[in-house]
Amino acid sequence: MLDNLSNRLSGVVKTLRGHARLTEANIQDALREVRMALLEADVALPVVKQFINDVKVRAQGQEVIGSLTPGQAVIGVVYEELTKLMGAHNDALNLAAVPPAVVLMAGLQGAGKTTTSGKLAKLLKETQKKKVLLVSTDVYRPAAIEQLKTLAAQLEVEWFPSAVGQKPEDIALAALDHAKRHFHDVLIVDTAGRLAIDEAMMAEIKALHIAVKPVETLFVVDAMQGQDAVNVAQAFNEALPLTGVVLTKLDGDSRGGAALSVRHVTGKPIKFIGVGEKLGGLEPFYPDRMASRVLGMGDVLSLIEDVQKNVDQEEALKMMKKVKSGKGFDLEDFKGQIQQMKKMGGMGALMDKLPGQLSQMANNPQVSDKAVARLEGIINSMTPVERRNPDLIKASRKRRIALGAGVQVQEVNRLLKQFEDMQKMMKMFSKGGMGKMMRAMKGAKGLLPGM
Repeated sequence: MLDNLSNRLSGVVKTLRGHARLTEANIQDALREVRMALLEADVALPVVKQFINDVKVRAQGQEVIGSLTPGQAVIGVVYEELTKLMGAHNDALNLAAVPPAVVLMAGLQGAGKTTTSGKLAKLLKETQKKKVLLVSTDVYRPAAIEQLKTLAAQLEVEWFPSAVGQKPEDIALAALDHAKRHFHDVLIVDTAGRLAIDEAMMAEIKALHIAVKPVETLFVVDAMQGQDAVNVAQAFNEALPLTGVVLTKLDGDSRGGAALSVRHVTGKPIKFIGVGEKLGGLEPFYPDRMASRVLGMGDVLSLIEDVQKNVDQEEALKMMKKVKSGKGFDLEDFKGQIQQMKKMGGMGALMDKLPGQLSQMANNPQVSDKAVARLEGIINSMTPVERRNPDLIKASRKRRIALGAGVQVQEVNRLLKQFEDMQKMMKMFSKGGMGKMMRAMKGAKGLLPGM
């Protein structure tokens, strides 16, 4: 997420830290780099100008020039202004209404409205215990209606049927009536999109808005659209009383400028960001955490929340006991750790939230979701007895395992060697030898290739 922008700004941060004192000249040089980084990331030009001006005014003020660590002070200013640019704080959904609270999803075709509707239903069901009803008014694409029906079944939330030939307004009103009679807390209305903005789409969504009177009108926009995302957001904002924005596909090959521009251009808060296709991939948007990630400082708070939400506490406690005792940790446990990591969005999502150089490890093909999946495939090719007793795995068994996993025997050997190193480290840790363990880690190849 935002890799190019993060790399460029991290370089500026390192340069500033190298200065014992700051002058107007080196502040200018640093701001020039920041400006170029933002423009390359497809941030809207008016937004860049305003941001650079705000940082410059503060960076040349007494709070920075008089600081004992002026480099860090400037970084603090950039961080605060970046946070302010994206909205200063998280704006949660406002569902304070007589049930059902209606959430209307708007946006262009392909932005991810239907998937986001499902993700939002899951989030409200699991975190706020809401009874949610999903309905699609996209009568132009039967596949969109079927997709929402499938998502509702996966999530075990109710879906209101609709069909091609019906009027979107009639569908929405019938769904609202059903939600009232069956005591649903929230009705999420997925709307039709077009490949580009046109009058017919805008007229339809305005009529829907008048009919169902939503408490939240969320504009769903594809972050990979870059500068276009801002223009589309502006057009929707003029047509509808938007209450917030959802940025999707922020995990894609996106320059990320939309994340920094949409809030400033529309004046509407970014409420959620979508990462990945999985139904758990919708996160509340925290400007301060995003600013921290952009500046290469990581997002440890979100990482902790992911762990609390996705990691089985009972399993974690069992694992801790095994580590402390230095006994019993086997390849079955190793596989369990991989599955826990997958629940948190995989290796890429985990690395993305780590600070500095640790996050750059995500670019190493050996430390990727593909490499982790290969390790899991090798373990799955073993019998339960082999997983519990890796010492049994000799030449003939290795050949069978490699064949089953579709890999070379060398990869099976590498996995077993890494697992052996890991067991040694755990034994050192159990004996209180933290120093010994750290020295061993320097010589070991680690849990995964390349780590």
